Amino acid sequence: MNFFPGFRSVDVEVEGCTIHAVVGGSGPPVLLLHGYPQTHLCWHKVAPKLAEKFTVVAADLRGYGESTKPDGGVNHVNYSKRQMAADMATVMESLGHREFSAAGHDRGGRVVQRLAQDFPERLKRIAVLDIIPMTLEPEMFRKVDACFGQDTYHWFFLSQPYNLPERLIGNDPAFFLRWTLESWAATPGWMSEEIFAEYLRTFARPETIHATCEDYRAGVTADTLTPPAGRIRCPVLSIWGTSSKFGPRFDPVEYWRTQADIVEGVAVPGGHFIAEESPSEVSGALLNWFSKS
Repeated sequence: MNFFPGFRSVDVEVEGCTIHAVVGGSGPPVLLLHGYPQTHLCWHKVAPKLAEKFTVVAADLRGYGESTKPDGGVNHVNYSKRQMAADMATVMESLGHREFSAAGHDRGGRVVQRLAQDFPERLKRIAVLDIIPMTLEPEMFRKVDACFGQDTYHWFFLSQPYNLPERLIGNDPAFFLRWTLESWAATPGWMSEEIFAEYLRTFARPETIHATCEDYRAGVTADTLTPPAGRIRCPVLSIWGTSSKFGPRFDPVEYWRTQADIVEGVAVPGGHFIAEESPSEVSGALLNWFSKS
């Protein structure tokens, strides 16, 4: 099934791996990045709307989907957000887009943050969906209580040493994936069986399970060893779900103002997977944001 009608598939060589993406539309370029445990497919309801006004590039992060899964390296550095950001800077330049805007959900939001800080001259505007800055993770870990640990258990589980999470998830990846997607959402019927099957097709691969755990291991090692320098120069839009784990507990706008001077916020209905739970609201917010000069 073609989930992105009118889009073309591309594979771009970057440092140490190949990044898979779909490209469609015309106009100013916008990069879309997904989070865990998804792929570029999470944008299938939003990307066609954005493509009416923008050139849209929806990519799989290294380790996810159809992008390749390199070895993690020392301190899991090959899955650091610094490396993932460099991947996407290369992808966009290879496609002819020296300057661009970007939106990232969850882990993809971490990568978009790093893009804006590591390549400040290239990012025009960014949007971050249901995530707070990665530079505040050490502070958040110090404030962990029972409720926080219950809600964000996966940060601790997926970052455990090889191969504890790999073996447990790999024993029944379909159960783990469905449980994760359904329990983090708040909108009944948001995910069709066809969409779930497509997520499962790539997630169930042992190399994907391992690589996505490496992403979280990097979050508590490599990402803390090479923090980004400087504040985000471009305007930031924070979008969160009113029933998500982040929005009700934190003030996303205030958190992002610790990293950037120009920050706006929008709350939309739904849980964590708002691009699929509230596609009209998310599409409208992104169209408005990326259309500003």
